[in-house]
Amino acid sequence: MPDPFASGGPMLLAGTANRPLAEEIARELEYPLGEVTIKKFADGEIFVRIDENVRGRDLFIIQSTTAPGDNIIELLLLIDAARRASAARIHAVVPYFGYARQDRKDQPRVAIGAKLMANMIAEAGADRLLSVDFHQHQIQGFFDIPVDHLYAAPVFTRYFREKRLTNLVVISPDVGSAKMARGFAKRLDATMGIIDKRRPAANVAEVMNVIGEVEGKDCLLSDDMIDTAGTMAEAAHALKNLGANDIYACATHALLSGPAVERLAAAPFTEIVVTDTVPVPREKRIPTLTVLSVGELIGRAIRYTHINESVSSLFE
Repeated sequence: MPDPFASGGPMLLAGTANRPLAEEIARELEYPLGEVTIKKFADGEIFVRIDENVRGRDLFIIQSTTAPGDNIIELLLLIDAARRASAARIHAVVPYFGYARQDRKDQPRVAIGAKLMANMIAEAGADRLLSVDFHQHQIQGFFDIPVDHLYAAPVFTRYFREKRLTNLVVISPDVGSAKMARGFAKRLDATMGIIDKRRPAANVAEVMNVIGEVEGKDCLLSDDMIDTAGTMAEAAHALKNLGANDIYACATHALLSGPAVERLAAAPFTEIVVTDTVPVPREKRIPTLTVLSVGELIGRAIRYTHINESVSSLFE
């Protein structure tokens, strides 16, 4: 079967949110990024122009929706430009889907931001969305277009298998992440534990109990993101106080907001492993932080999508 990439079928475009990851994806596919002009007017409005012909092309637009909000506007404008330029199919490749934590109405008079973001992406003209590790899996149902939900688990498990850790226990930092932790424990032939915590306020976490045996064992804390790092840091201190040996952490999205870097540096971590779905500036790369690339994973998913093969086979 001839490689459709050799015939110039699809096209890769990227916004400015995470250009290094987009370039890594392009290298994985051995396919260049298309030329795009993105600039701001004096009043802050964003101007987007696709500088190549996309008529009839299978188009993949790579853009995480991290802060600031300009990244979301860039993505919507790129999708709209592609639709008006008659692209055949428009795929929004959003490695990190922002506003995912606003997925329900948990108090009066609040917005469901995740649904609003999903509506805007679909309404702008995207035919499909590809993302990595949603904060909650049910967000897939917020979209009225097909969604390919990728998992960074294969990237992490390959990395930790090479360390040949023994007597390992995978710790979920809260009940909501228990399913993810259970998957890691199964793949790494480890036992599992759970942190019982409460949140007295947004971005504030208090460890109440540790469920599981950790004394004398290596521990791996797994989560989908590290934001202000309150949960991870408090959990690491609690595990060390209970007699844990080496403490590792892994999280797909390294938001590292506010005091996160200081908290992680002060916590008793042997290593903290994240991916590049969100760019990690050099000044935040403390000695214990390791950044793995999801470029290969996303690149393979793009290839499979373009040739209409199963993306789920990536995780079998």
